[in-house]
Amino acid sequence: MTTAAPDRAPDEPAGERRFTFPSALTVLVIVTIAVWALTFLIPPGVYDRDASGAPIEGTYHRVDGGQSLTDRLNDLFLSPVNGLYGIQDQRSGLVGPDLVGELYGSAGVFLFVLAIGAFITVVFATGALDRGIARLAHRLRHRGALLIAGVMTVFSVLGTVEGFAEETLGFYGLIVPLMLALGYDRMTATGAIILGAGIGVLCSTVNPFATGVASSAADISLGDGIALRSVMWVVLTAVTIAYVTRYARRVRERPDRSLSGFLPGDRDHTAISDDMVPPDLTGLHKTVLIVVTLVFAFMIFSVVPWAGALTGDADATPYGFELGWSFPQLAAMFLVAAVLVGLVARFGEPRLSATVVQGAADFISPALVIVLARGVTVIMNNSQVTDTVLHSIEGVVRGTSSGLFAVIVFLVNLPLAFLIPSTSGHATLAMPILAPLADFAGVSRAVAVTAWQSASGLMNLWVPTTAVTIGGVALAKVGYDRYLRFVWPLLVILAVLICGFLVTGAVLT
Repeated sequence: MTTAAPDRAPDEPAGERRFTFPSALTVLVIVTIAVWALTFLIPPGVYDRDASGAPIEGTYHRVDGGQSLTDRLNDLFLSPVNGLYGIQDQRSGLVGPDLVGELYGSAGVFLFVLAIGAFITVVFATGALDRGIARLAHRLRHRGALLIAGVMTVFSVLGTVEGFAEETLGFYGLIVPLMLALGYDRMTATGAIILGAGIGVLCSTVNPFATGVASSAADISLGDGIALRSVMWVVLTAVTIAYVTRYARRVRERPDRSLSGFLPGDRDHTAISDDMVPPDLTGLHKTVLIVVTLVFAFMIFSVVPWAGALTGDADATPYGFELGWSFPQLAAMFLVAAVLVGLVARFGEPRLSATVVQGAADFISPALVIVLARGVTVIMNNSQVTDTVLHSIEGVVRGTSSGLFAVIVFLVNLPLAFLIPSTSGHATLAMPILAPLADFAGVSRAVAVTAWQSASGLMNLWVPTTAVTIGGVALAKVGYDRYLRFVWPLLVILAVLICGFLVTGAVLT
C-alpha cells in the first residue's frame, strides 16, 4: 500500500508553500514561449553574409518576415524537434525537419552527451575512481594542507576535462570526517569539494558540457582557445586551493574563527585507525584509471588544432597528424571507450549493456536542455529576429576595445547563468548571438566562449539554483548563509583575475 506525498512539510504553516526554483527544462520552456511571443514585437531583419556564412558588420537591413500566424504556431510546436534535427534550407534560411540543406539542430551534441554519460557511468560502476580518491585521502590524512590540495586538484582536473560536479555529492561522507579528524571544520570540507570541482568547471579546457557545447554553438573547434583556458586553470586552481588552505589553517589554530561552527561530536573525531583503511586499488582498478586517463588525453589530442596552437596563426595549414575531430567522432569514441572499460572490468554483456543504457538515461536531462535551447534559436531564426537582436547589441559594443568587449561578455552572462544554471542550455542559447558579435569586435570566438564559461562557472560556485551547491551544504550540514560568507571574498578575487585573463586573451588574439 502506498500513500501520497504530503503537500507541505509537517512543520510548514498551513496555507504557505515553499518556493522551489523550476528546473532548467521548465525555465527553457518558459523562455521558448516568451521568445516566441517577442517575435511578434521584434522587427525582422538580416545581415549580408560572407562566404563562410558569418554576418558582415554594417550590412543589417530590415526585411519582410512573411510568416503567417499558422507558420509561427508551427514553429513553436516543432521547436524541440527542430532543436534536435531541424534542417536549414540554404536558399531561404528557414529551418524545418523536412527541408533539404545542412543540419541546424543539435543532434550531434545530443548524442555526444548521451555517449559521454554512458562512459562516465561505466567508469563509476567499476568503483575505480571512488576508491582512488578514497585511497588518496587516507594516504594524506596526516598532512592536512597536502590533503586539501590533493583532493581539490583531483576534483579540479575532473571538472576541467569532463564537468565533474554533481558526482562530488558522493564524497561528503568521506571528506567531512577526514577534515574534522585533522582539526578542521565542516566548512573546510565544503570548500574543498564545491570549490575544487567548481573551479575546474569554471576553467574548463575540454569539458564537453561547457566548452564543448559552447564551441559547437559558436561554430569553432573544441580545442580553440585551450592555451588561454589551460593557463587560467592553473592560476585559478592554485588561488582557490590557497584560499581554502589558508582558512583551514586559521580554523585549526583558532577554532572560534570557524564560519560553520561545530556540531556536537565534531571535536571528538580522531584520525582514521588502521582498520578503517580503504581497500587497496586492485590491478583492475589501476587498469581502468589508466584507460580513463588515456581516453581523455586522446580526446584532447584529437580536437586541438595543433598547427594554430603552436604557430599562433589560426589559419595555419594543419599538420599531418592532426585529427580535427568533432562531436560525431567524439561520441563514437566515448561509446567505444565505455565498452572497453566494461570489458576491462569484466562486467559481462548483461551488466555492461544495462550500465550503458542507464548512463545514457541519467544524462538525458542535459541532452534535452540542449535540444530545447536550440529550439529557441530556431524560432528566432525562422522569424528572422536573430540578426535584429545582434544588431541592437552591436550598437552597444561598437567602438569598445577588444579587452573591454571580452569583459562585457563576461558581465552580461552573469545574470543569464543565474536564470539558466544548466551550462549546456545557457551555452546553446547565448553563443549564437555572442559568436558573431565577437567577430564584429575583432575578438576571437574562443575568447567569447571563455568569457561565457567563466561567467557560468563563477555563478555556479554559489547560486542556490544548483544542486551541487545546495546539496553540498546540506550534506555537510553547513548553513547556506554561512557558505556565502565563506566564499564571497574568493568570488571577488576570481572575478578580477578572470577579467584580467579575458582582456589579455582578447588583446593577444
